[in-house]
Order: sequence, then C-alpha cells, then structure tokens
Amino acid sequence: MAHFAELNSNNVVKRVIVVSNDNINNSDGNEDESVGIAFCKSLYGANTNWKQTSYHGNIRKNFAMIGSLYNASLDAFTAPQPYSSWTLDSGTADWVSPLGAEPTLTDEQIASNSYYRWDEDAYQADNTTGWVLETPETE
Repeated sequence: MAHFAELNSNNVVKRVIVVSNDNINNSDGNEDESVGIAFCKSLYGANTNWKQTSYHGNIRKNFAMIGSLYNASLDAFTAPQPYSSWTLDSGTADWVSPLGAEPTLTDEQIASNSYYRWDEDAYQADNTTGWVLETPETE
C-alpha cells in the first residue's frame, strides 16, 4: 500500500489517501510515483496536485498529514511553524527551537508527570529562556 497527499494551491495537505500497489506500478512492475499520481488524478480530477508520502519517512522525510505543508525546496512535508523563533532543520524537515532540544526530564520529574513546554513570550523577553517545566497538580 502507498500513501498520496493532495495539496492545495499553497502546498497545504488537503487529504491523504491509501492507494493499492497495483495502482502505482509501472509496466515493468516497479513502483512509480507518476503512475500513482495519474491514478489519484483519475479519481479526484486532472487539476488536483498529488505527492507520495510514507509513514516511515522514507519518502519526503515526514508523513504528510492534513494541514501539513509540502516544502518544494526540501522536497519534504513539514508541520506548520510552531513558533516564530523556531527554524526549519533542512536535514530532517523538523522545526527546532532556538535553544535546541527540549531539556531532559529527571526520574523525579517523570514520576511527577512533569513536562516541558515552549513559552515564546518568555523567549522573546529573554532569549536564554523558553523551555518551561510544568508539573500538574496532584489531587
């Protein structure tokens, strides 16, 4: 089974469909994206725009999801930019905070169900901060 993402005019994913391998193989029996695209267009219209995607990131780095974006210069699917300060890693097509990876939780923090969240306002006020530790109240 293969997956194909339909894009709107702004390269935003509108839908993702599953296509049988029988409908993506060329005359030599090899998987061919252009054959799959032609099949998708036969179902949804000649003016539709399709790109193949993969659950495992084997094709276009990330699996396409409704609302994600196709970045033509990277030939990859990306999530929308989560915060204005985050930048796109061209190698992974993932967004990265300006402070790097989320801090690692200690065993004690894990046990208390703590987690880190990004606070863009805190980062804009002091660009050495941004990751905020949250600990849910216990009843």
